[in-house]
Amino acid sequence: MSLLIAILYFYVTPSLPSISAALNPVYCNDLYPLVAYITMTTLQNLIELMAALRHPQHGCPWDIQQTSQSISHYTLEETYELLHAIDSTNPDHLREELGDLLFHIVFHAQMAAEKNQFTIHDVINGIVDKMKRRHPHVFESRPEQPLSDAELKLQWQQHKQNEKKPSGRILDKVGDKLPAMMRAQKLQDAAAEYYFDWPETAPVLDKIEEEIAELRAALEQGDQAHVQAEMGDILFACVNLARHIDVEAESALRQTNEKFIRRFDFVVQQMQSAGLEFSPQQLEKMEQFWQQSKAVTG
Repeated sequence: MSLLIAILYFYVTPSLPSISAALNPVYCNDLYPLVAYITMTTLQNLIELMAALRHPQHGCPWDIQQTSQSISHYTLEETYELLHAIDSTNPDHLREELGDLLFHIVFHAQMAAEKNQFTIHDVINGIVDKMKRRHPHVFESRPEQPLSDAELKLQWQQHKQNEKKPSGRILDKVGDKLPAMMRAQKLQDAAAEYYFDWPETAPVLDKIEEEIAELRAALEQGDQAHVQAEMGDILFACVNLARHIDVEAESALRQTNEKFIRRFDFVVQQMQSAGLEFSPQQLEKMEQFWQQSKAVTG
């Protein structure tokens, strides 16, 4: 939910009069220009629309039947569609996907309100309170000298740690709601704070080669559980390499996915133009078109 809540904080909360009044007006004027156009009325329109869709007698049958659990995978899809829109740098696409995700936030909040658990306003007030706590240099006392990036990161981590409830193991709560690859990077970052990390990139590359050798051995043994474990180790080591070369593994993989789509589409077009059927006998030809696609599609 952290991504969803952050979106509310940056794009919605400055529009609420009660919340905006609580913030220092000097800093409110410095927030993102887009928020000036967002009013309580527009948010209320969305809240009322969602309530109408969920009305027991007059609402939409599909919306009425849903629970937070049943729409959770749709929420995840919308989150990834938003990430794709961000990568596309298309503002119209970004606006649309932000709206889709905001709809899901209000959807979840409406279902909770119906159970007297919390409302959308509780969600917004909660994130505003949290962000104010984590930005004391903005909302409390301003330091004489601006904090460095390292100091800001440390301050942020300390506030997050203070907010967390104790868990059984020290890394249990680190990125526990994130997809596996994103969580792997978070786990490794957390371990690095305890100096449990390679000092440079070369040993990480060696570790990947070691894990590949172990996967080869597992494949020879024919033990699928062992194969899966070793495959996981390779992926984890590759994420660690991404950290060491300042690459976001998730973003890098999304870019590669898009690159694969472009190149494969080129292969398909070339095969069709040549009147060739896709078959194992055409692998050499497909490889030829694949190599061509690199120069044509990037």
